[in-house]
Amino acid sequence: MKIQYKNILLQMWRCFIVVLVNVMIITMLMDSTVQALSKYGSTGDEVTQVQLRLQELGYNPGTADGIFGTRTKNAVIAFQRDYGLSDDGIVGERTLEALGLLSSSGSGGESYGGFSESDIQLMAKIISAEARGEPYQGQVAVGAVIMNRLAHPSFPNTLSGVIYQEGAFSCLYDGGINAPVVDSAYQAAREAINGSDPTGGAIYYYNPAKTTNKWIWSRQVIAVIGAHRFAI
Repeated sequence: MKIQYKNILLQMWRCFIVVLVNVMIITMLMDSTVQALSKYGSTGDEVTQVQLRLQELGYNPGTADGIFGTRTKNAVIAFQRDYGLSDDGIVGERTLEALGLLSSSGSGGESYGGFSESDIQLMAKIISAEARGEPYQGQVAVGAVIMNRLAHPSFPNTLSGVIYQEGAFSCLYDGGINAPVVDSAYQAAREAINGSDPTGGAIYYYNPAKTTNKWIWSRQVIAVIGAHRFAI
């Protein structure tokens, strides 16, 4: 009887160990799913967006190549320290929010048609850099292109995703984004967000005197405002 009792206890103990190990594995898998964060070793579009944003803010993450290496980690840490965040070098939700890279539904502050003040500021920087010197209607038109892309299935479905999409806006690569923002760009951003679209639905625009992109010339032009042609 004693031997049989010991065997039962041994079997129960083995079952307990198996269950415990399975629970630990499931927990680890759940944690890895929830914590899909950009950190050292990560690659992809979000990393590229983080790198471009850090460059814009004056930090030095290296080339915006979508690879989260040592320079990017050091730039993230420097940004986190400056903004009073935990300086772990991991781009979690709070760091994304401070960078202005959370979608509008996840960012705080006053909202304009579902977009936060940080969204307005980001759009205004693009409008100012891309349409500085253009008539006010042309500035609204650039904002409208951003909004049209946001609603178009061929483009990312977040404002930051549209703006930081690779190759979307030349000002992110030539330093134009770092120039002071003209006051009219803020109003133009708000007007575009509120639905104003002088282009009639354009998702592309270019300056024919400056562009070297042959493909853009193949797009159907639907509006000309200032020096820009707006196309679909």
